[in-house]
Amino acid sequence: MEAMDRFREACVSAVRKVLDGMGAPADIKIVTEVPDNADLAIPCFTFSKPLKAAPVKIAEDIASAIECTGGIASVVPLNGYLNFTADPVPIVTGVLEEGVAKGRDIGRCPPSGVRVNVEHTSTNPTGPVHVGRARNPIIGDTLARCLRMRGHDVTAEYYVNDVGKQVVTLAWGVANVTKEEAEAEMMASENPDERDKVDHRLVYSYRVATKKIHGDEANGIPADPALEEQVADMMRRFENGDREVIDYVGKVAQTMLGGINATLADMNVTLDRYTWESAIIADGAARRIADRLSASKYAGQTEDGARYVELKDFGIKGKNTKFTFTRADGTTLYTTRDLAYHEDKFSRSDRVIDVLGEDQKLGSQQLCAALEIMGEEKRPEPLFYSFVSLPQGRMSTRKGVVVYLDDLLEEARARAYEEIKKRRDDLSEDKMREIARAVGTGAVRYNIVRVGADKQLVFKWEDALNFDGNSGPYLQYVHARACSIMRKAGDFQRDCDGSKLTDEYEVKLAKVLARYPDILKTIDETKRVNLMPAYAHEVAAAFNQFYTQVSVLNSGDLRNARLTLVECTRYVLASALDCLGIEAPEEM
Repeated sequence: MEAMDRFREACVSAVRKVLDGMGAPADIKIVTEVPDNADLAIPCFTFSKPLKAAPVKIAEDIASAIECTGGIASVVPLNGYLNFTADPVPIVTGVLEEGVAKGRDIGRCPPSGVRVNVEHTSTNPTGPVHVGRARNPIIGDTLARCLRMRGHDVTAEYYVNDVGKQVVTLAWGVANVTKEEAEAEMMASENPDERDKVDHRLVYSYRVATKKIHGDEANGIPADPALEEQVADMMRRFENGDREVIDYVGKVAQTMLGGINATLADMNVTLDRYTWESAIIADGAARRIADRLSASKYAGQTEDGARYVELKDFGIKGKNTKFTFTRADGTTLYTTRDLAYHEDKFSRSDRVIDVLGEDQKLGSQQLCAALEIMGEEKRPEPLFYSFVSLPQGRMSTRKGVVVYLDDLLEEARARAYEEIKKRRDDLSEDKMREIARAVGTGAVRYNIVRVGADKQLVFKWEDALNFDGNSGPYLQYVHARACSIMRKAGDFQRDCDGSKLTDEYEVKLAKVLARYPDILKTIDETKRVNLMPAYAHEVAAAFNQFYTQVSVLNSGDLRNARLTLVECTRYVLASALDCLGIEAPEEM
């Protein structure tokens, strides 16, 4: 909030003034951090070389020369850092004033004019979304929500792979696998899925088709080259513009995508745009990319006629320096179409963010090298995530080793309903179901996004459905508690005088709330969306301490100021929950 910005500027200005007197270069960079033991810290390590002194000594000299004005209460040197404490009155006053002025829009920036494209999910339309891939839509949707809070014009986009071999195999299976065969596959599954949802029904046709074409060693079924040729022929006809094949495969993919979209909507994931891979073939964009790469001095051809560009001069090492962009028969590859797709995204965006599985790191590097060969100046910003696995290993739709996201959401809501039923027998059945839905979804989204994207995540039911401690339901409960206080208070006169709130728990809560814009800014700069659940939990914990230690409704002359602080907390929590795609119920 503005008061915290002014405090930061005062700290930086004070340090720069002292550095100037010490003979430091005018362009010396001053970095700020938020430590656990102060309101702001400035490390002195980068000052060591130009000042020819140890960081600890520099910190001590600067601290002794700083005048504590402009909202600075104190500065303490510690192990090469300058730790600043803010005067609480302007911070508390600023938080209260912004909360009263902005309400639920607290922390929201004005329009930046920056167009940001966040491509996420983009899972092949060959089966329901399973938990192994759930990080992609949840991370992508959370990032898009945070970037909108920063004032950016955000487009959340799904790239539909309706061309690849897996999708064509699905389409072949829908046409050639009988209903009886699909039902037999379902009943033979470890966990038969009899739900009447289109993506769950069609996945069994896909599995049977895969076994028929590629064989099933466990059941003694050999691969069938004739069937594999049928699929290959469909792919060739597709790429050559055969409208009958294109329309049929597209229809099957659209049907499967309908089920996937229903799941995404069920967990509050919002998408603004869908781009179909087949459209990139149909409008000739993929062929134009192939022609441009063929004309490059880095272009080459394999013995069987496949075309590639050599990437050794672009930082790609080892055995993966050849970027193939056409097959031997001249048809384009996914990689070629991906280049055309990125050029399209660049034409309508200032920033392009790709949310990708960790197995796409090499592909992303190759893509950027190929873009450089093509003379494209823009580059995508990849956000890689590690896959979710089961204790017994990776999940696979094709092999049927999965926990579907639909199952997880249903189970989470069922468990939430049982908890609510135990605690709130005064609520109607409909109200209990409504709250259970919000709480169950919140538990799933929070549990998945709270772990850093680069960290491994092993799916365990007991963790995913944890409703206590560091969890989505805990945040929802604290928000509901703040709403309950406001309901009991009734009408009151908002009071933004920060000098009235001097208790350590009041000050601590206000300072945590004041950091909300900085959290959003850091997520904007780093794409580390796990910072949001960590921050929201910090807000909830600070509010619970405040509520436990400080009387609100019966506090005499301080009542209005404390109620204003409660209201600001409710606004920040509701906004943070919205960034996380989690509903903020007013009662639980």
